[in-house]
Order: sequence, then structure tokens, then C-alpha cells
Amino acid sequence: MWRALVLFLMLSGPLFAAPLMRDELAPMILAPYELGEPVNDKGVWTLLNSGGGEAGYVFETEGLAPLPGFSGAPINLLVMLDREGRFLDVRLIRQNEPIFVSGLGEAPFRAFLEQYRGHAISEPLVVGTPYGAGGTASDNIYLDGVTKATASVRIAHESILAATLAVAREKMQGIKTGPAPRPDPDHAEALDWKTLMEQGLVGRLSVTNAQLDAAFAGTRWADDGAGGAPEAPFIDLYVIDLGPPAIARAVLGPGTLAEVERFTARAPDDELYLLIEAGEHGLVSEAFVRNTAPDRISATQDGLPLALRDADILPDLAKDAPQDLEDATKMVVRLDRRLGFDPTRAWVLNLQAVRLHGQFQPEIGTTHFSLDLATPERFFLRPAAPVTLSPFQEAIRNRATDLWLLGGFLSLLFAALLAQSRLAGLRAFTPVRLSILALVIGFVGFWGQGQLSVVTVLAFLRGLTAGGLEVLLYDPFGLMVWAAAGLGFLLWGRGFFCGWLCPFGALQEFAHHIGRLLRLPHWEPPASMARALLWTGPAALAVLVVIAFAAPEHAEKAAEIEPFKTAITVHFDRPWPYVLWAGGWIAVSAVWFKGFCRSICPLGAVMRIGGLLRLRRWIPRREACGSPCQLCRVRCRYGAIAPQGQIRYSECFQCLDCVTIHDDPKQCVPLILAAKRQRKAA
Repeated sequence: MWRALVLFLMLSGPLFAAPLMRDELAPMILAPYELGEPVNDKGVWTLLNSGGGEAGYVFETEGLAPLPGFSGAPINLLVMLDREGRFLDVRLIRQNEPIFVSGLGEAPFRAFLEQYRGHAISEPLVVGTPYGAGGTASDNIYLDGVTKATASVRIAHESILAATLAVAREKMQGIKTGPAPRPDPDHAEALDWKTLMEQGLVGRLSVTNAQLDAAFAGTRWADDGAGGAPEAPFIDLYVIDLGPPAIARAVLGPGTLAEVERFTARAPDDELYLLIEAGEHGLVSEAFVRNTAPDRISATQDGLPLALRDADILPDLAKDAPQDLEDATKMVVRLDRRLGFDPTRAWVLNLQAVRLHGQFQPEIGTTHFSLDLATPERFFLRPAAPVTLSPFQEAIRNRATDLWLLGGFLSLLFAALLAQSRLAGLRAFTPVRLSILALVIGFVGFWGQGQLSVVTVLAFLRGLTAGGLEVLLYDPFGLMVWAAAGLGFLLWGRGFFCGWLCPFGALQEFAHHIGRLLRLPHWEPPASMARALLWTGPAALAVLVVIAFAAPEHAEKAAEIEPFKTAITVHFDRPWPYVLWAGGWIAVSAVWFKGFCRSICPLGAVMRIGGLLRLRRWIPRREACGSPCQLCRVRCRYGAIAPQGQIRYSECFQCLDCVTIHDDPKQCVPLILAAKRQRKAA
């Protein structure tokens, strides 16, 4: 009956929490915004500004992107997005990640989420550190991860992006993605001023005094400044894109062309434009300060303002430019392509015309004239949008050095254990073994965070029934350790991981050696108790499996039976009950050799399967082993040798002590007796 219940729980899959109700969600909205109306039943709501107008969307990620975390449950986050696709806020609603529940706490997780504010969904956001190919020239926007919790924050990041893109596709069509085009330096085209005008490469805005009067007609400024010749130009503006070198060479004198090239080399993301105003407008006011935003010129694209600034270049025109433009007002302005400006798409340049009414503290009246502009695509190179790497690929790139070092270490370890007779026969075998275990503790454990855990096993089991096995790909370092443990299963059983690659197991072994140096007593459980302890690990594993499926919200607490997170992941930086539990088992190991591994370790219970999966009996035996010789059985600290001499591979930790005895003519009793018989015969 209980087996059927467990099977039902395993197949039932995870149950996701319902979206928050209005009274729960409203207090979480960032002022001055307010919660609007629900958009769908997946936790998406409209976001209202202080005036009651629609300002964007607010939504939970769980219903839109239920990516499972290491606990098996999704991380639920609240995202506030404006209508332009910018993150207003990202907040944590609910998570069950073991590292944040009782390890590091939620503070570093919440600090990580604060980095999204101000960024846009159109930006290529990745979690990691820019180095190598992803350095300062990268198009990516890097968010700092959380040390010791890389996999969990990647899961959260993917949840945010997946949910936000889902909302953007449905509700915010038209958000621009990908990098803006850059001028093609190799585009060669014979151009002069006449050709530029004929091809429409020079934008021109002409406004006569009569048109200006018409713009102010009916206002109090209608007669202020009037009286000039009606057909005389008030604005006679020419606009030329200096980004494409072919166009810049056609309109600029040699000195200015060289200055533009130097400016472009310093600021390669700025698109320069030459403004020539031959009318009375004059482009800017007398109060204008160079290298700032022009006070009477503005620009927009897609209805959004563009950041227009003076480039502080005093231009000279090419010799074939019209002579009447020599004395005109000239200015070079810049627009930043990194801020979304695309010179090949239509944008608008606006000029403000000003009139003053009255002598003392005159009233200011304004009107605007606009010019639509765009530069043909042939002058630009449009780079492909950055290739979005999978979370696994990003994790591999960010940990490339660690993975290479781990691969080298594992290769050497496999090679040494495949030549086990030579390794066990070394005079300095114990120092060599302890050196390897020190690397496992320092590099694999403390540095690489490669301590395997039963939590991953439970996540894998839940993934088999509910999907979401990709959670294992967020930690390639741990995945490589798992792969090595799996290969070790086939070659040696559980011994490869439990005896050589488990950081907490290595800590216990060091504690045992310290106990011997301190001359502490050595304790071994009685035979009956030792047989009973063989079942405590599987029992703990069974309880954890039931909890993982029946009450997943308690799974991370139950998994604290493992002291691995306290000792290895967070370096004992936890509340005292956890430190006492982990430190206590290390202290126990000083008198009871690897007590935790041999009693209640649930991961060890999983590893026992390796005793069944191994492909061969790799420990050599003789006919006399067990009858009459009992030396290996007596010396075995794991109780992995039966009285008859057979090896219990499900209990063997591959310490190689019995191999050392078996191959040593000075220790192996059958070899000693055979040598005596040979001497007598001689």
C-alpha cells in the first residue's frame, strides 16, 4: 500500500501556487505606480501611473515561466515593466532554493535582483563576469551573480527573461532588439555635393518668414518679429550624416575630416551629423554652451526622445560646397547608437522657433518645425544580434578555467586508480592519498562548490516525473563531478566517489588521522549495530524522497540531514545548530572512522547502487582469503569484507588498504606462508 502511495506522489508532479490576489499584490507595487486590472489568469496585470494612465505591466514569473529550481519548485518573482520594455523593479515573492533558504539567506538574492532596474528587455542581459571574449567590447550587459549560488541565480535570471519576453510578445509588439548598424568603413562611392542632393542624402528644411508668421497667427506673438520679407528664409537647414566615411569625405574639408575621424576613433558608438543653417534661425540661442545639448534643437525616434549633444567640432566644408553656405551657421551634433538610435530608420529633427512679447520680462512663445531623416542602409553594416547562449553554455564559459582544471584532476585520478596496484604499492601511499583528498576539499569542495548532494538526486527524480531536468545544466562543475561519479560506478562501484571525490568524506578522513595523532580512542560499533546501521542511510533516503513529492516546501529543511552545505558550501557560516550538526560529525570521525558516511548519509545510500553497477570485481582475491586468512577483513575500516573473504562492493570505499596487503609479501599471510615453504624446499 505504501509503495503505491509513493508511486502516486512521484507521478503527481509539482503543484504550483495560485497567482497572488489583488490585496496581496497591491502593497508590493513600487510608488508612484498603482495596480491596474488583470490581463489574464497567469498573474499578468496592467500597471497604472499616478494619473491613472496605463504605464506598463506587472506580472509573476511562475505562471509564465515555471522553470524548476534545485528544490524542484519554481522561483516566483514579481516584475514591473514599463511600456518601453524597461524594468522598473524585480522583487522576490517565493523561493525554495536550499542555498538561500538556510545557507546564505535571501539578502544576496534580493541584491542580485536589484540590478535589473533600469535595464531593458531589448538588452542582452547575462549573468557572469566579462572576461576574454566577453570583455568591454561585448554587446552583453553583465549582471553580477551570487558566489556559491551561481546555478540558483541563473535559474532566476532565465525565469525573468522567459516571463518578460512572453509578456512583450503579447502586449508590447515593436520593441527593438539587436545592436544598431555601424557605418561601413569599406563602402566606396564617388559622391560630391551635387550627387548628395540628387540622391536625397542631404536633408533640407526651408521655412520662410511667411510660414513663421502663419505658425504664430492668432497668438499674442503674431506681430512680434514680423515685418521681414515674406519669402526670405527664416530657416534654411541642411542635415548630413557624417557617420558613413563616403559621405563625410564628400562634404568636409581635409582638416575637419581628420578631426571627425579622430572623434569617431574615441567614440565609435556616436553618429555625427552636420547641421548647416543659412537662414535667420541660427540653430541655438546666445546662451548655448558648447559640448552640451542644443537648447533649440531636439530629436525623436519611434516617438521617444533621443539624446542630442554638440560634438564641439567647428566644421569646414569641402571645396565644391555651395559658396553661400560658407558664412552659414554650422554645427556638428552626435547621437549615441548604444541608446537605441538607428540612423537607417526614420527619425525626426525638431527646431524650436522663439518669439518674445513685451519689453520687461517678456513672455516667450514657441513653435516647432520638423525634418524627417534617414540614411540609406547601403552605407552601414548591420551586425547580427548577439547569439544568445543557453544557460549551460554561459555557465561553461564563465567557469572554463575551473572546468579545465577539474578535467585534468579527474583524468589523473582515474589514471592513478586504474593502476591501483602501483598506487597502493607506493611507500608514501598515505601521504599521496591525503594530498589528493586535500585537493578534493580545497579545489573540488571549497573553491569549485562541487560537493554532490542528495538535493540534486531529488531534483532529478522530480524532473523525471514533472519535466525540468535542465536544472542540472546550470552547474557544469557539479555536472562533471556527477559524470565522473557515474563512470566510477561502472569501474569500481561507490568507492570512487565516496572514497576519493567527496569533500565532506575527505574532511572526516582527515579528522580520523588527527584523532590518531592525538591518541584518541578508536571506536567501532558492535557487529549487530553495524548491521543495523547499513539500513539507516536507505531509510533516510526514502524519507527524503517521500517529503520531496508529498511536501516539497519542506524538502530543503529535511535535506539538512546532510551537513555538506554547512561544511562545504557556506564554510560553516550558518546558525549554531547547523554548525553543531556538521562539526559534530567531523568530531565523531576522529574516534569513529567516517561515522556519517557509514551510518545515515542519504547520498551514500544512492552511491551503494554502484556496487550493483560495477562491471568487474576489481579487488584481487586469493583462495586463502577468508579461509584461513582474515587479515584484510580485520584491517578493513569499513566492514566491507565478509568473513568468507568476499568483497561487499556496496560498502567498499576503495581505500586500497586490502590491495596494499594483498600485494605486499611482507603483509599478506598466504604470500608469507608460500615464501616459508619455498625456503624450506630450498
